[in-house]
Amino acid sequence: MTTVAAAATVQGLHHCGWPQARRAARLAVRQPLPAGALALGAALGQTLAEPLAALTDLPSFDTSAMDGWAVAGPGPWRLAGRVLAGESCGPLADGAAVQIATGAQLPPGATGVLRREHGRTDGVVLHGRGEVTPGQDVRPRGQECRRGEALLPAGTVVTPAVLGLAAACGYDRLTVHRRPTVELLLLGDELLDSGLPGAGLVRDALGPLLPPWLAAAGAELVGQRRVGDDFGLLRDVIRHSSADVVVTTGGTAAGPVDHLHEALAAAGARLLVDGVAVRPGHPMLLAELADGRHLVGLPGNPLAAVAGTVTLALPLLGRLAGRPGPELRTEPVAVALPGHPADTRLVPVVRTDRGLVPLAFDGPAMLRGLALAEALAVVPPGGVPADGRAETLATP
Repeated sequence: MTTVAAAATVQGLHHCGWPQARRAARLAVRQPLPAGALALGAALGQTLAEPLAALTDLPSFDTSAMDGWAVAGPGPWRLAGRVLAGESCGPLADGAAVQIATGAQLPPGATGVLRREHGRTDGVVLHGRGEVTPGQDVRPRGQECRRGEALLPAGTVVTPAVLGLAAACGYDRLTVHRRPTVELLLLGDELLDSGLPGAGLVRDALGPLLPPWLAAAGAELVGQRRVGDDFGLLRDVIRHSSADVVVTTGGTAAGPVDHLHEALAAAGARLLVDGVAVRPGHPMLLAELADGRHLVGLPGNPLAAVAGTVTLALPLLGRLAGRPGPELRTEPVAVALPGHPADTRLVPVVRTDRGLVPLAFDGPAMLRGLALAEALAVVPPGGVPADGRAETLATP
């Protein structure tokens, strides 16, 4: 590490604990990215910048919950036409009935709805099985919400269900935070984009793995490129990237071609986190670039890079996207989860009736365990006993 880079490390956290690193990643961002109004379809996957309040009562009128007849008063009833969804009709006189479809507006004066299977008619008179009580099989106006009622808080991710709710309440556009943009730099001369590995060359596993994971955190990937083991090239790519966050893979350690620290120093970056007490993935880093944007340096080994992603990249991107901090679940473990004497371990696990069970093939360079995993267990120093509980991180 150069003298300049070493000085930058002093300003940040050097080989800090795992919880401290995640906290530092969120605190690196003062406020989320700016907000704007987007059409409903364009807002999918982004984050509400303000609470979603109902623009109308929902339902906005009394509606039939069943196919059948809207009736007024006790039966039998005289048939007086029909009303379908999207239509309305005048007041219903006592002793009258209209055929009604599910979702249609209930006529004024109606007592309730007689289900189709509970009535019979000769075309003129309707006879029912039993009485129709007031409000029977009716969805009353405002049953789900009233106009002005808060439905969802700011920071909610816009899912398909959120889009449906917003549309039902009358929204055409939603105010959401801009997606953080990410440029992914895959460092190393040894990476292959296709074919079988061999002769010292390895397939790039992170190019396919990381973009969907980053997108799940609300990011927009604006570039992905290979960068060879060249200090000057890496420095210039970092300097000239326009992305909100640059994510690199490899080059975070102190090997002969690990140029990331030196390139960051030359680009005027300030290290915020340099090394984390976590296995795998301890040589990860977070830096603030000269213009205030950020770079997350992930280790080159695949599972170690995943550890760096959940430790630094996802909290940072979540804050930029306006999302609340990721919450950890606490779950029982089925067997003891061994720990490192001093570092946190992130272990791929599956859920069983007895609790969490660790998966094999959890080494820094392995993905076989992660491919089967339902979560990552956060194992503190010293481990978790068989009758204990472990925090878990979701996997996309």
